[in-house]
Order: sequence, then structure tokens, then C-alpha cells
Amino acid sequence: MQKSVRYNEGHALYLAFLARKEGTKRGFLSKKAAEASRWHEKWFALYQNVLFYFEGEQSGRPAGMYLLEGCSCERTPAPPRTNAGPAGARDALDKQYYFTVLFGHEGQKPLELRCEEEQAGKEWMEAIHQASYADILIEREVLMQKYIHLVQIVETEKIAANQLRHQLEDQDTEIERLKSEIVALNKTKERMRPYHTHQEEEDPDIKKIKKVQSFMRGWLCRRKWKTIVQDYICSPHAESMRKRNQIVFTMVEAESEYVHQLYILVNGFLRPLRMAASSKKPPISHDDVSSIFLNSETIMFLHEIFHQGLKARLANWPTLVLADLFDILLPMLNIYQEFVRNHQYSLQVLANCKQNRDFDKLLKQYEGNPACEGRMLETFLTYPMFQIPRYIITLHELLAHTPHEHVERKSLEFAKSKLEELSRVMHDEVSDTENIRKNLAIERMIVEGCDILLDTSQTFIRQGSLIQVPSVERGKLSKVRLGSLSLKKEGERQCFLFTKHFLICTRSSGGKLHLLKTGGVLSLIQCTLIEEPDTSDDDTKGPGHMFGHLDFKIVVEPPDAAPFTVVLLAPSRQEKAAWMSDISQCVDNIRCNGLMTIVFEENSKVTVPHMIKSDARLHKDDTDICFSKTLNSCKVPQIRYASVERLLERLTDLRFLSIDFLNTFLHTYRIFTTAAVVLGKLSDIYKRPFTSIPVRSLELFFATSQNNREHLVDGKSPRLCRKFSSPPPLAVSRTSSPVRARKLSLTSSLNSRIGALDLTTSSSSSSPTTVHSPAASPPPHTAVPESAPADRAGDSTDMSPCRSPSTTPRHLRYRQPGGQVADSTHCAVSPASAFAIATAAAGHGSPPGFNNERTCDKEFIIRRTATNRVLNVLRHWVSKHAQDFELNNELKMNVLNLLEEVLRDPDLLPQERKATANILRALSQDDQDDIHLKLEDIIQMTDCPKAECFETLSAMELAEQITLLDHIVFRSIPYEEFLGQGWMKLDKNERTPYIMKTSQHFNEMSNLVASQIMNYADISSRANAIEKWVAVADICRCLHNYNGVLEITSALNRSAIYRLKKTWTKVSKQTKALMDKLQKTVSSEGRFKNLRETLKNCNPPAVPYLGMYLTDLAFIEEGTPNFTEEGLVNFSKMRMISHIIREIRQFQQTAYRIDQQPKVIQYLLDKALVIDEDTLYELSLKIEPRLPA
Repeated sequence: MQKSVRYNEGHALYLAFLARKEGTKRGFLSKKAAEASRWHEKWFALYQNVLFYFEGEQSGRPAGMYLLEGCSCERTPAPPRTNAGPAGARDALDKQYYFTVLFGHEGQKPLELRCEEEQAGKEWMEAIHQASYADILIEREVLMQKYIHLVQIVETEKIAANQLRHQLEDQDTEIERLKSEIVALNKTKERMRPYHTHQEEEDPDIKKIKKVQSFMRGWLCRRKWKTIVQDYICSPHAESMRKRNQIVFTMVEAESEYVHQLYILVNGFLRPLRMAASSKKPPISHDDVSSIFLNSETIMFLHEIFHQGLKARLANWPTLVLADLFDILLPMLNIYQEFVRNHQYSLQVLANCKQNRDFDKLLKQYEGNPACEGRMLETFLTYPMFQIPRYIITLHELLAHTPHEHVERKSLEFAKSKLEELSRVMHDEVSDTENIRKNLAIERMIVEGCDILLDTSQTFIRQGSLIQVPSVERGKLSKVRLGSLSLKKEGERQCFLFTKHFLICTRSSGGKLHLLKTGGVLSLIQCTLIEEPDTSDDDTKGPGHMFGHLDFKIVVEPPDAAPFTVVLLAPSRQEKAAWMSDISQCVDNIRCNGLMTIVFEENSKVTVPHMIKSDARLHKDDTDICFSKTLNSCKVPQIRYASVERLLERLTDLRFLSIDFLNTFLHTYRIFTTAAVVLGKLSDIYKRPFTSIPVRSLELFFATSQNNREHLVDGKSPRLCRKFSSPPPLAVSRTSSPVRARKLSLTSSLNSRIGALDLTTSSSSSSPTTVHSPAASPPPHTAVPESAPADRAGDSTDMSPCRSPSTTPRHLRYRQPGGQVADSTHCAVSPASAFAIATAAAGHGSPPGFNNERTCDKEFIIRRTATNRVLNVLRHWVSKHAQDFELNNELKMNVLNLLEEVLRDPDLLPQERKATANILRALSQDDQDDIHLKLEDIIQMTDCPKAECFETLSAMELAEQITLLDHIVFRSIPYEEFLGQGWMKLDKNERTPYIMKTSQHFNEMSNLVASQIMNYADISSRANAIEKWVAVADICRCLHNYNGVLEITSALNRSAIYRLKKTWTKVSKQTKALMDKLQKTVSSEGRFKNLRETLKNCNPPAVPYLGMYLTDLAFIEEGTPNFTEEGLVNFSKMRMISHIIREIRQFQQTAYRIDQQPKVIQYLLDKALVIDEDTLYELSLKIEPRLPA
């Protein structure tokens, strides 16, 4: 489009003269003034693409001119008018026609015009549209693309012609050689030919015989060729070609659907919002529109051209040549990088704009368009994110069915490699999208909104349903109703754990979430986590006994408000251990980072970001590791590919431990290593920390030791005592002891004037005789004073690491030099805390048991830090992955031996000893909390009673027991079966027995439903049975058993049941409508889109459909390899697999509170009632025969 024109005055006057005489359109129009809302009547003349206006019809000199090339003309509504004026004037205004000319040049204001009649206005608009050359520009763009395409085809043909020319020359040479050989052979034959004898004429019978032989040879030849053709049609090559063509047809359909989605995005959202942004009261700015939609319009134009090329190829079927299309498409796909790079920011801008009521109302109006089919704007913005991976999968399938000698083989392989390279570049931007989408989905569910979820560093950890005890007073529960029904009804909360915050919400009947007014958003940096409330000697029946040790406390100490306590109750000990492990790991990461930030940024010239940047192994690619640009919860780049050695090195890095890395590693380590190797690495870290830990890590860890000592000796850092008053602990694992607690605190009530540092194990005081040091004598019970009871001293290992092993249960009191008394909270030492101990003690004197030499000894500090890291990993491993040790007794014994060796360490701190004892107890004792029933036990228990019949059982009883059985089978699947697609292998029954048992149980329940319906001979009984089973499915939906819903609906959709037209006519309309609703919920459309949304909004317990997750895992496994060509572990794939396994385990951990009914279960598991598929169909034909054609 031409943006400027050079002309002189004479040229302009000449064109104006031609416009007056020969103009396409001429007449009077009213032009709106720029400075005021006033209209001036002018005489306009249109000539070619220039619009002139004059003061009057007789004026010889134009007052102005407009270049119309590239402009657009739209009708505008009449401006609002007042009721003043005569009726005739108002009628004249009603007939006036307003339209606006919008120019494509930046900064040029639109031209607003008005005419007296509607017909004249339409003629002017049509004439201006033709003068804009819009159709010619579009046609020019299309012709340019065709020209580029034809040029490439001509180049390809030139290359092919050159190749053919060389082949012809080679063949001519070969022909000359063969001719010379033939001449030589003929000469030899002439010399050897015997004398010719005159033969007599052949006999007629012989001629007949030869004719018959010739006919038989022809018949045999035709038969042979027919056999060859038939064999080829049935051959693998022909089947591969058919599949290849089918893949191409599917790709064209998918491309057509994608272009349609982009068309809706651009024409249904982008362009209307641009118009809205240009209004007088815009609900959104142009910058926000550009930030939300990015370059989606350009992407739409690109794929429209590609789609046209694909349709042109289909016109030449069966000759499908696609390589040249991808050659054209590949250089242009780089525009996706901008879209992917800013996609996360786009969603954030959209979320912020939705806070505006006018924009939200307008957006809902656009989303209500029938073309959107109920999809939101976020859905359309996400479609381009998956287009490049879809192309890669399509090319992978095409290559699988393309022979190696095919003319397109190399071109398709090149296109696939280029797309994979582009996908790897884009993966950095895509990896963080799922987390922000999860956060935004939760934020939209919260009615009040939650600004902290808009923080991109906020990583989702877990969610679940917990019960909040109503009242807490002075550390003890008040007398409230503790009945399970009333407590669950009044205190059930939906809880969400993130890396920095803990959300507590209530869920309304509509599925929306409401944050609690007090304690709805808890900042983990202000929280103290206590695993079980304390019990005194005179109150043996404490809250732990009341709730079966399923409760834990979170003490919140906000800086600007009074402290308060939140008591939460988990459904089981297993889920409580999972919550405790995740919360403590998040708190440990936050405080470890906080302490290291204080140490490195205030007492040294080396800052934490500089420390990470200084270690190139943490962010720069190498031969054995490759990073992405996305940061994990510790603000360190996530690992994309790495060797096993580097992954183990990251697992034991003393500076940080990301919870998402730890979860991913422990979920998927079986794919690339063994448990023995992992345990061996942990053992090496404990036994030989200096030889096992990278030297660079140790150097950076001690980078500020000298500076800290100088600052503290000179007294230049008086705040260090306050900031290191309570270092973060090593949280202990679950145990059955009713008096243990886990205490986590970063801030303390110590006054800054106190010259002591609370190191939990000793008091940093200038007086060496104020208190006995527990570190001086390794066994914890030796620190108990004489006044302590003997029985308490012997059982000190069961006490909380937050409590002193003395008669003072929670604090260790000591006296300062100035006579002040302080409480030393007893906490375990984390890696950063050990460093804090060294730097703080160097400036404030030696506490008992820690002299200056030992405190400043790097070897002692690094040993304590390494021990804490090993215990931290083992605690997480034992508490959240207990199945590893239940199935591998050798691994369990090796861990027990390692922990016993740790206990024998004479330098072990009391908190480390306590944590080790708790891990030992949790690992060695039988899990008393495992009260869950197993399917085999239920089958044995149901042998005795007499089974009920279908008529005597209520729909509620059937639904509850189906839910109970489905959850038992679903819960029994160990998560290691989800690795490696074992359920699709030939030996699937040996590799994944529990997944196959789940599939078998699903089929048996579905067969039972179909068989029960077919057992009735009369129509009304069958219709009643169908209605009852639909009611059972609806109750299963209310119980969140979507696997049971799918069992029943799939049975009703079987051909043997579905074909019973007479029976279905007796079924009520309400039942049919309910069945349609249930089928829509569990439909597989859009990768189970509705079921995923329903599961996201429901509270556990729930039973999802396992096939949905198996499909996701199969998609991940087939799309990406476990190892790269260099032999590195594809850790990005491991992260995706871990995300799915964590979601599955979330539903496995929460059990149903449903009582077992043996008679109902025996009916459901009675295989004698089940009829096989063939017999079912035969019975269906017998009940309702086929109608004659």
C-alpha cells in the first residue's frame, strides 16, 4: 500500500479539474469539523483514488483532498439528539445517513461524512470502497504468494530437468555400448550358424497346437498379473500408502478446523475489541488489545495460505506431494516464537482487564456468540500453543508410512527436524504456561479474587479437602461437637498449597470458592507448623486422641496483627504425611533462601544472584546438561536434559533443593537409574561430603565466611542476631508418637539488645556456664537435668524437635550477661542455618560445646549441612513414596542401615538425631494407618452371606458400593506402573497387573449392567432397569465417582442395549435427558475436556476415569524420547509425567467414608450374573428381532 504521494500544485489543480468534469461520484456531503461537533456542507468529487472537496459546486480551487488507497468505509450510527426543535426538523435528521472513512496511515484522523438520503450514502460508500483498491490489494497478495510458489516449482523443475538430462546422456552412452556388443555377437553367430536346410511346411495339427499353447500362455499371464495386483492390494506397502493418505486427509481436516478457530479469534474477539478501544469510553486500550492477541492475525493469514495449498494438493489426489508446502511454511513459522514467548504475559493482561466490569461484560457477550460454542477467550488464545507439536506428530506419522525410497522422504525428514528444533526453542516459553493456567483457573474460581496467584513465581504444589476445627484456645481445642458428620459439614475446607502461600477456602453449592475472611491467605514465611498439638500429663485425652492423630496446627504470626492458630484435620495419616512433607519443604526452601540472602547480601560483596551466576554449572548448557529459561521454585533454571550424574548432583546440592525437582526425581528415577544408585549417592554425600560434593559448590558456599567474621568482630552487624534468631529446621517425618511436633520459625521474639544467637542446640552467650550444651554429649537423653523424671529421660527420642529434652517442655531458658532471660526455641538446622551458625558464632563468642575453632571449621559445617540434606531427601522419600520400600526389602534394609549409621555419629546434633529416629520409626514400623480394604479381602468376606437381587437393592446402595469398589481398585495401583507404557506391551499382565485389574473391573461392571437389563423378558421391566441404572449413575456423579458413571453409560451404549428401540420408547424423557447430561460429562471429546473441568472443581474423594490419564501418558511417551541422541535424560518429559502422577495420587490418597455392605458387594462381584458379549447380542436379537428391509 502506498503511504505517500509526491505532487505539485499544478498537478493537484489538474486532477481537481478532471474530478469536477469526469469524477466517478460527485455531490454535496456534510463534513464534520475536527475541532467541534459541527457539520459543514461541502461539494465532493471522487476521481480514481483521490477524493476532492470544494467550498461550493462552482468553486474552481479545491479546499482539500484525501488519498483513499487502503482505506475502509463503515456506516456509523447517528449521534444522539435532543428533543428540541420542530417535528419536521427531527424527521429530516432521521433520514440522514452517516458514514466514516478510516485511513490506514498512522496518525491520520478518520473522515466523518453525512448525506441527506440513505440511497446516496450507500452509493458514496460503494464508490469509496472501490477507490480504496482493497480487492486489488488482496488479489495482489494472493498472486504474489502464487508467484512465489510457481517460482519455487520452476526451480524444482529446472533441477529435475538437469538431472534427467544427465540421465539421458548416461543412457545414450549405455545404448552405444550395447549396440557394439550386439554387433559383435551377431558376427559370432554368423560364424557358428550351420548350413540352412530347407524345411518342409508345418503340419496343420501342429499349427493348432501352437495356437492353443499361445492362448494358454496368455491366460496364464493374465491370471498371474491379477494375482500380483491382488497381492499388492493386500500387501503392507499398499496398506501403508492408504494410511499415509488417511493421515493427509486428517491433517487437512485439522488444519481447516485450526483456521476456523483462528478466524473466530480474530473476527469474533480481536477486531471487535479494536473497535471498542476506539470508542469514546473504551473498556480496553489498544496496547492491552495488542498484548492479549499478539500476532494472532498474522498467524491466521499464514495458515489460510497453507490451508489453500493443502486443498490444492487434494485436488491432484492420489498424487499427494506435501514437501514443497512445508518448505514454504517452515521459514514463516518463526512468528510463533513471539506468540509463545508472550503467551503467559497475554493471559496476565487478560486477567487484569477482566477486573473492569465493562470489559468483562463485553467479553462475555462475545463469548456468547454461537460460533464460540461455549469456549472462552483463553481457550482460543491457547490453540496456537499446540500447533507446532501437532505438525511434528503428523510428520512423524507420515514418515512412519513413507518408504525410504519415496521422493518426499528426505524433504519430510528435513521439515520434521526443523520443526523439532523450533519446538525446542519454544519449549522454554511453553513449560511455564501450565502452571500459570492452573493458577489463573484457581484465581477465577475464587469469588473475591486472589492477587498472589498472578505472581509468576507462585508454583502450585497440591490441593485437597481438609477439615478445619472450629475453635482453638490457649493451645487446646475448645469443647465443640466432634461428631464426624457435624464437624465435616461445618469445617470442610478446600486447601491449596503454593510455594509461598497456603489458601483456605470454602466451596459454595455452585462450585465457586470463597476465601476465609480470617486466615484465608497464609504466607508461609509467617507460619509455624506443628504436626500434632501438645498434650500435658493431666490431660491424656488430648486432641490427638480425639482425632486419631490426624490433625496438625499452623501458627500464623503476622507482623501487623495478633497471632492466631489454624487447626486442620486430614482424612488419613497418609494424606496428613503428604501435606506435612510438602508444607515443610516449601517453608524450608523459603527460609533457606531468605537466610542465604541475608548472609550473602548484607555481609559480603557476593549477592545470591551473583553467587548463582558465578557457578556456570547452574545456568549454562554443557555437554552433560541443558537448561531451559524457566526458573523453578528456587529461582534456578529448570533442567531440560541432563546426565544421571548431574541429576544426582542437583539432588544433593547443599545450596538449595527445589520441591518440584525432588517430586519429579522421586516419581521417575526408575526410568533412568535405580534406587540403589540414588541411595548410594546419598550415602556418599553423608560419608564423604568433601569428595562427593562439587568443589565449586563448596567454594561458593563459603564465599563470605571471612567477611562475616570481620563484620561481626567489629560489631558492624548488630542485626544478625535478630535475623538468625531461629534458623529453619529439618522437618521430621510422620510417626505414631502423640507428643511429637514439628516447629518451623524464622522470626523470634528475642530483643536486638540480647547478645546471644538462638541456635536451637546451644545458646550463644559469653558465659560458658549458663547452660549445659546438648551438642557436647551426643545422646539426647543425657541433656535431661536431674529434676526430670527417669521415664521421660529414657523416652526423649519421642519428643518434638521443638521441645527441650528437659522438664521445661517447650523452651530452654538461660541467663544473659546483663541478667536478661531468653527462650531458645529448639529447632533443627538446615543447610543455610549451619552456615549461619558458623558466621554468627564467630563474632559473639563460643557457646558451650562450640568453640571458635570448631565453629569456623569448614569440615564440621559441611558435614552438618550434608547430613541435613541427606535426611531431608530421605524424609521426603519415606513419607511420600513408601511403596518403594514396601516392594523392595533390600532397599529398605539399606536405608535402615544408613540411618542407624547416622545415629552412631558422635557429632550428630540433637535435631538431626531426632529426625533420624523419626524416619527410622516411620520406615521400620507397620503402617497402622493402612486400614483401607483390599479387593481380595472383600471377595473373601462376601462368600458367606446370601447375595441380594437387583430388585431388592436401592439405587443408593448400588451407587455407594460401586464407588467403594472402584476406589479400592483405583487406589491399589502403584505409581511405578504408570511409567514406560507397560499397559500397552505384550507382557502387560506381568508389568502392570493393577492397571490391568482396573481395566478388567471396569469391563466386568459394565457387563453386569448390560446383563442385568437383558435378563428381563418384558419391555416395561427392561425400561425400569434402565431408569434405575441411570439413577445409580447420577448418584455416582454426586459421589464424584466418574469411573462408575462411565461404566454404566458405556453399558447402555452397547449395541445389544442401544438397538432395543421398543424398550427405549418406554424410558421417560427425564431419564433420557439425565443420561445425555451424564454422557456429556464423561465424553472423550476434546481429550475429556468436560471431565477434566469437573474434576478440577470437585473436592476429593473422587474416582476419575483412569483411561484419561493413560491417554495423556501415552501421548507424552510417544511424542518425546526418554533420552536424547547424546544419552542425556529428557528431564522435561520426566516433569510432565510427574505432574500427571501427582494428580492421580491426589485422588488415590483420599478414601471414601462408606460402610461396606457384603450382600450388595457379593451381587456386584457375582460373575455368574455376567453374560458375554456375543450371547448378549443374540439375546437382544431374540427379544427384538430385526425389522425386514
